[in-house]
Amino acid sequence: MERNAAGKPTAGISVRASLRTLAVALACLGAGISHAQNSDADSAAALRARYSLLSDQLSHNQFQRPLYLESGETAGSVSGDIHALIHSPFATVSVTLNSPDNWCNIMMLHLNTKYCRVSTVNQRDVLNVSIGKKYDQPLKDAYPLVFSYRVAAQTPNYLRVQLIADEGPLSTRDYRIVLEAVPLDSGHTFMRLSYSYGYGLVGRLAMQVYLGTIGINKVGFTVIGKQSNGESLHIGGMRGVVERNTMRYYLAIEAYLGALSLPPQARLEKSLRDWFAGIERYPRQLHEMEQNQYLDMKRKEFLRQQAEAPLKAQG
Repeated sequence: MERNAAGKPTAGISVRASLRTLAVALACLGAGISHAQNSDADSAAALRARYSLLSDQLSHNQFQRPLYLESGETAGSVSGDIHALIHSPFATVSVTLNSPDNWCNIMMLHLNTKYCRVSTVNQRDVLNVSIGKKYDQPLKDAYPLVFSYRVAAQTPNYLRVQLIADEGPLSTRDYRIVLEAVPLDSGHTFMRLSYSYGYGLVGRLAMQVYLGTIGINKVGFTVIGKQSNGESLHIGGMRGVVERNTMRYYLAIEAYLGALSLPPQARLEKSLRDWFAGIERYPRQLHEMEQNQYLDMKRKEFLRQQAEAPLKAQG
């Protein structure tokens, strides 16, 4: 539990606590993905070339799976990317991820996603997402984020899906989720999952408070050196935040795809259990709660969502 330093003025404590609370929400908004910088990055040929280039990193890494993660930070934005070989046929990946409803189910596996509902605005699909804390929470207390959904490219050999939110809380902006995928053989797909968002002064201050209090001991995956005891020293700060959430959403995609072989009524439970098992492979970065707490919370959230009437088309 957070403790306030003795002797601090009440008003200062209130402002600091508010910033800390809002910063936690920012740290949970790991749903965005960085956009490609040129047309080559959008092409199937470029993604296949990336697979060849990363062959050594995919074979030898700390994740013990064919996965490569990188992140970046500028004065006003942060981004993360995962390249991974997944054990699902491209046809399955393409059909599954070409559905906004399936994306909502994927995003709901994340412990901080409290709600996701697809609606149509001006003849375009949007995902109405609510981001909250890691426990049961009324939707009115969560932060709304509206993603426009678009399949930018879909061919027999290439898929590109974009989710974009222009605005977020605390002066954050330009949230982008981009997924690209190409087939490798009959049973495997190579995928790129990217994440980025920008922020202003308020967002930066809130994140500084979070990283100096609740998030002070949290780290990402990138190794930047060695500690005095010989153990790996991992990246912290904003890049650590991005890397943790990029991994959480990658594991959600993997868990959702892995449950498709079961009857529809059994898929939710399997995807929830598989997502939790996935994050527990990396407890230093991703452990937040026990399995029974996660399952109980998510079952309630999915029931709440199913009980709500579908959103009506607007515009």
